[in-house]
Amino acid sequence: MATKKNRARLAVGLMSGTSMDGVDAALVEIRGAAERPRVRLRAFITVEYPPWLRERLLEIAGQKAASAGEISQLNFLLGHIFGEAARRVMEKGRVAAKRVSVVGSHGQTIYHQGQPAPHIGQRELARSNTLQIAEPAVIAEMTGVPVVADFRTADMAAGGQGAPLVPMVDYLLLRDAREGRVALNIGGIANVTVIPAGAKPEDVFGFDTGPGNMVVDALVRHFTKGRESYDAGGFMASHGKVNRAVLAFALEDPFFRRQPPKSAGREQFGRVFVYKHFLARRRPQIADTVCTATELTARTIADAIHNFVMPRAKVQRLIVSGGGARNKFLMQRLAELLPEMEVELSDRYGLPVDAKEAIAFAVLADRTMHGLPGNLPSVTGARRPVVLGAVSRP
Repeated sequence: MATKKNRARLAVGLMSGTSMDGVDAALVEIRGAAERPRVRLRAFITVEYPPWLRERLLEIAGQKAASAGEISQLNFLLGHIFGEAARRVMEKGRVAAKRVSVVGSHGQTIYHQGQPAPHIGQRELARSNTLQIAEPAVIAEMTGVPVVADFRTADMAAGGQGAPLVPMVDYLLLRDAREGRVALNIGGIANVTVIPAGAKPEDVFGFDTGPGNMVVDALVRHFTKGRESYDAGGFMASHGKVNRAVLAFALEDPFFRRQPPKSAGREQFGRVFVYKHFLARRRPQIADTVCTATELTARTIADAIHNFVMPRAKVQRLIVSGGGARNKFLMQRLAELLPEMEVELSDRYGLPVDAKEAIAFAVLADRTMHGLPGNLPSVTGARRPVVLGAVSRP
């Protein structure tokens, strides 16, 4: 008979990133102690937002005015959408809700400004704030399962940036006794987790490198008048040429030179950045502009690894996940810019590239329910490890 320690636990992870295109839902089987879990993806779905909702969320995240009433309405509407995603992934996995121990919901970020704050006071609180919406009480009511949400605030209260949080899961699932690894997630924002060979939690570090898909997606939506939302497979970029002057101008952004820990969002690389660096010129060429934006992503990732990772850790392998992993042109450029590393997809490690972040929030929620910290202070800049999230019970 299996011990309680080894008995499988089922958890659902819900994630919507800075691309704001919908909710990823993962049904995850977790075995072993929460301190060293083994995971298996049982089912995965994506529930897309209606176009009007996505556009409105992008506007609000881009600092367009919204009333408190509208944000409250969106909070409850997204709660229903996230709850439906959780129900549907359980149905796809043919699992009854009563067998699921927890739902971990990242929610939809509509604002994030993370700054390390050694002592929380009025000045630090003004710089350190974040807001994710998708009412967890609604998700709990719809599923009948406890919901962990509001993951970022406990880390920020402890002086951290509230992001990135996935590095804890990268450490748990991808560490190796003999090989140094970098886990790269290319969502709207790109971020890395650096796991030296034989690392302990305090040896791990990570940070956001800058835009992942965010700038490219915005340009594709602009040039196609909303008919397309991303550069599928990197097709547009592969037919263009890099505008060196535009690239050099974009690379001057001070974020790229700032030492980690650091995190970013639409506040840094959203509408204003896209217009200033890519659209303010007269008659920008579509393929060249998308190619240049893709090169910006590749260059800033490679530069971050060369400038901030390799001086601190010996790493041999880059494990890539997120929507950007499907961009063949971007993956080719990463391999060319990082010839000293083996570049491969997270699928090889049982973490499908599209599902990895949703899997991560299932694992983080499982840690919360076991009273275990979910942040890595060496990554976020927090003063101490903290248990993440608040629990809503049905």
